[in-house]
Amino acid sequence: MKKSNLALMLLVFSCYFISAQHKGNYNQITPDISRQNILTSGNANIYNPVVQKQIHKVLQPSNVLTIDVKALQNVSATTYTAIFNVSQIGPSAEKTNLLMKNRIDSIKSRLINKGITQKNIAIDVISFIPVYEVEVTKKLFSKTYTEVPKGFELQQNIHIQFTKTYQFESILEACAKSEVYNLVKVDYFIENIQEVYKNLQNQLLKLIDDKKNYYNVLGFDMSQYNVAIADDKYCYFPKDFYQSYQAYNSVSFDALKKNKPITTIKKQTSYYYQPLTYESYDVVINPSILEPVVQIGMNIKLVFSPKPKEKKEQPPITKTEIDHKYYVISPNGTIDVKELNTKN
Repeated sequence: MKKSNLALMLLVFSCYFISAQHKGNYNQITPDISRQNILTSGNANIYNPVVQKQIHKVLQPSNVLTIDVKALQNVSATTYTAIFNVSQIGPSAEKTNLLMKNRIDSIKSRLINKGITQKNIAIDVISFIPVYEVEVTKKLFSKTYTEVPKGFELQQNIHIQFTKTYQFESILEACAKSEVYNLVKVDYFIENIQEVYKNLQNQLLKLIDDKKNYYNVLGFDMSQYNVAIADDKYCYFPKDFYQSYQAYNSVSFDALKKNKPITTIKKQTSYYYQPLTYESYDVVINPSILEPVVQIGMNIKLVFSPKPKEKKEQPPITKTEIDHKYYVISPNGTIDVKELNTKN
């Protein structure tokens, strides 16, 4: 009996572990990054009251027909551009420029050895300014603080274009060996974005035709409806969809036992890529993604309102005037014809 109970407990524990092993730490989310472009998040628990409300939503019949379709396509970038900031100081303008040139040339040499050509590397000069320090001059009863030039500071950005994501590791290594660590950003570029929009449009048009046929089967004559339309398209890049969180535990039982204060330290902030979720889309092209992608979407909304019934024009009423006459016969037998005035 005890063995069976132990086996049951182990089974329950193993099931819990299996269901939780992919959970991760991202629930500890801090709202450090603005995500105004992101739709509602998916994978909600079934007991979520918002989800329950949607499941048991009461439908309200209407004679106004609405077709609202949305399509999303995940597109891998054609090319990428990594931008690194390089800062160099020196005692003179010539020396500073020479030191910067040597660092940039060493980076270029390593990148060329990794298969990145010279035409895929560009230098952007940001600033070249003198650096001042405060010199203190002591006098008998006072001190004078004077700014004097002590050297120069040169800042440049190096732009490196590549086509495969695995090349980025070599780029980081080449820059790090020249003591360049400041990665500014990585830009994504798509050459055939118009083809992507055209593909999304064709997918939505097919959905609209299917929806119209569905309404026709239900008995609605679409020719008897006026239509209003609204459409939209958008393009989101990975930099807009990184979320931050901190995974840590600051409880110290040893400090509580010894009644010692706890010295807090800065906790590391982690980031993860959270793209648009799919629950509100009718069509998703390339839904399974491994790396950050460009997300391109299109929406079309049609509202069909019944045409007003035409009023039948009644024929105009014509008024027929009848001339009324009367006859006056005199005693001598003569007849006099008189018209009867009926207008008064």
